[in-house]
Amino acid sequence: MNGFPVYTVSDITQLLKEIIEGAFPRLSIEGEISNFRPASTGHWYFTLKDSQAAISAVMFKNRIFRTKLKPREGMKVRVSGSLSLYAPRGSYQVICESIDEIGSGDILQELEERKRRLAAEGLFDPERKRPIPLIPKHVAVITSPTGAALRDILQVIGRRNAGLTVSVLPAAVQGEAAAGQLTDMLSYAIDHQIGEVIILGRGGGSVEDLLPFSDELLVRLIADSPIPVISAVGHEIDWALSDYAADLRAPTPSAAAELVTAEAGAVSERVNTAAEQVIREMHRKTELLRMKLQMVNTEAMTERITRRIDEHHLQVHDHTTVITELISTQRGEFRHRLELARRAIELSSPKGLLERGWSLTVDERTGTPVTTIEQITEGMRVRTHVTDGSFISEVREV
Repeated sequence: MNGFPVYTVSDITQLLKEIIEGAFPRLSIEGEISNFRPASTGHWYFTLKDSQAAISAVMFKNRIFRTKLKPREGMKVRVSGSLSLYAPRGSYQVICESIDEIGSGDILQELEERKRRLAAEGLFDPERKRPIPLIPKHVAVITSPTGAALRDILQVIGRRNAGLTVSVLPAAVQGEAAAGQLTDMLSYAIDHQIGEVIILGRGGGSVEDLLPFSDELLVRLIADSPIPVISAVGHEIDWALSDYAADLRAPTPSAAAELVTAEAGAVSERVNTAAEQVIREMHRKTELLRMKLQMVNTEAMTERITRRIDEHHLQVHDHTTVITELISTQRGEFRHRLELARRAIELSSPKGLLERGWSLTVDERTGTPVTTIEQITEGMRVRTHVTDGSFISEVREV
């Protein structure tokens, strides 16, 4: 035995829990939000990070209703709460009581600046968007060959349109090399005319994870691509600049696969349904117009106009009553405050003090108020002011 104390996992975890929670019962932390995950239970889970470190955070739903803030990736915030160690996972986190925005994170600011600059160039204009083929025969997919996004896309295509040709162009979707590989694969698909439509995507992740899809070279290539591009990056709450440059943004990779695999029967059904809706709408509007024409006669119009005038008269009367009551109330309050101010002025004025029995004594020669006994000398003449006049005295003894 080495003589060191032996603890169970529960013992050491409980000790650490007491130390951490006891040392930080209340604290405020500033950082940038990453991996924001609202749970189905109503709680918010996210990570607070800066350039050097990160810490997990949670805000329970009974605290969420007190804040109007909606957290988002890259937002810089200040949270107040306490530190807690969750024993089953052996991890510590911040239990947030409140959360306030204090700015945008560095990454988000950079993306917003790039977004504004590219938008000013017209790269995201609707006029640049190309239509997505309704029933394409060949689709190119640029994504990680081992990611869940590719499995989801292939599964949807196999279920909805197994005869669709799919060309997978592999590229990293995360990390420093990802932006270059994505750009190379998209350029390759364009140069070799691979696919009638291109799906560019990956699964969800943090702002940092999705950065390759906001690379400026990639975004420019997407905007200039002669082949329509569908951006399918992350989940519905995620976004990248590729979403704005692409011809269509799909909320998920699976949704992108559904968009390019419309079945012929489904298309025919949609056309028939749309035609029926148009016919029904035409009948409805025709009937509505006929009813309105029947109502257009002198008596009916006079009655409607009279009714509207009466309604306006009632509204004017109601508003006049409210305004009159408000003016009367404010006038009374103003008079009351004016009377209080008058009384306060009278009580604090010299005349008010004299009327309450006080007097003011001054040096008869200089007019200087006498406030201390050191100012008095024998034989000195002083003048004393009272409420209705003054009198002169000569000091005989001090």
